[in-house]
Amino acid sequence: MVPWHDDHIRLSMRRAGKMANRQVRCRVKYGNYPIFLHIPCYRGGGLGGHLFPQPLPEIRTVMAILKFLATSLVVALIPSVSALLAFPGAEGFGRNAVGGRAGSVYHVTNLDDSGAGSFRDAVSKANRIVVFDVGGTIKITTRIAVSKNIYIAGQTAPGDGITVYGNGVSFSNADEAIVRYIRFRMGKGGDSGKDGVAIAEGSNMIFDHVSSAWGRDETFSINGDVHNVTIQDTIIGQGLETHSCGGLMQSDYGVSLFRNLYIDNKTRNPKVKGMNDFQNNVIYNWGGGGAYIAGDSAGQSNANIVNNYFISGPSTGVTAFTRGNANFHGYVSENYYDNDKDGTLNGTPLCVETSCYSDMDIQKAKFNYPGPGRVMDAPDAVTHVLKNVGTVFPARDDVDKGLVAEVESYGKKGELISDENASLLSGSGAGGTATAATDTDGDGIPDAWESANGLDPKDASDAIKISSSGYANIEVYVNSLVPSS
Repeated sequence: MVPWHDDHIRLSMRRAGKMANRQVRCRVKYGNYPIFLHIPCYRGGGLGGHLFPQPLPEIRTVMAILKFLATSLVVALIPSVSALLAFPGAEGFGRNAVGGRAGSVYHVTNLDDSGAGSFRDAVSKANRIVVFDVGGTIKITTRIAVSKNIYIAGQTAPGDGITVYGNGVSFSNADEAIVRYIRFRMGKGGDSGKDGVAIAEGSNMIFDHVSSAWGRDETFSINGDVHNVTIQDTIIGQGLETHSCGGLMQSDYGVSLFRNLYIDNKTRNPKVKGMNDFQNNVIYNWGGGGAYIAGDSAGQSNANIVNNYFISGPSTGVTAFTRGNANFHGYVSENYYDNDKDGTLNGTPLCVETSCYSDMDIQKAKFNYPGPGRVMDAPDAVTHVLKNVGTVFPARDDVDKGLVAEVESYGKKGELISDENASLLSGSGAGGTATAATDTDGDGIPDAWESANGLDPKDASDAIKISSSGYANIEVYVNSLVPSS
């Protein structure tokens, strides 16, 4: 038996009738969340027939109400604000990710593709806080799959930081991941049809100050049964042609996108479907496929789109919002668009009409999602993003500097590329190596910091002990290296 459904709303029989066209009682379900309301419906075409609500016109009104109630239920299931943040400054749906707390510390000691001390080995087993004793570029030939409960503390890398260059990274089922201050750049040598960074399933993840570029399919993509993810202060740029995509952001269970830079992607900057919160982002130099793609789907979407800035570049030939329809329910406010490519940031807010937002169903009230602690005006967001986005600690590398400089040309510079080596911004990223600070007991915390903060530089066990703040001592250390907001 195939149940009748309208988008995510499904009916299932509570008690089967034995004859076609016999009235039965149906239970309503929205996505994976049952609403225990039984309504009259009919089954047509015998025992194997479809279920139809009866009467159909009236039940569609009920369905609309249920969609709202079910969305409210999903929001109610989001972890509470009172739970410990992944790190000070973590925001959005993924803000309570646990990472490797109460696990073990793993040192990345070399730039090898595999083997002991490699990044690949570091993330191959669950419950680890990953610190870096080296800086530079790790070149990988096959994709890396990240395990559950991993904190990738890229801010601990010495020198200019760490870059993972090659065949891409999968965070599918990497539940509770915390990923900070690291560059993931795929490149033409990666597998065709694969994403630079990909999540197909999993829950509770946060990506903070990441630089992602050169995806063969999508550059950073979420698409599937994925719950509670935040991407904040991150660059998603230069997806490689012919596809050249920023990425899909498609989840019914919560994706937050705050203060990110989408740049030099032909399309999907991003493509949104499901439950999404898009605030204070900067989108620059998209191509003919479009900037923000509003669903383009029969599935239901509920999205906030607030105080973002869209800036046309040399490759831009279409407007900021495309492919919306009545299934995409968007709350929109103070989104600026600068389309004149004149070298000056002088955009204006888009009208709050479907003519500016591509036929989406514009909402009057903002969805009650866990938003940023401070929402900036769109022009202020540009200033903030250009100063802070991406892997800015320990240093912003030449590739990211070049991308930021393109935005600062305000329409004059920018390009879509098919080969990272042919780009004006060629080069995989951080080069050379550097030496980590002295850590006598090998617990991931330098001796000087331990001595200054009441820990024992000769006792490795104190790193993973939980401090009065609720964080492990090593988390207190790695979080102290970078600003909390």
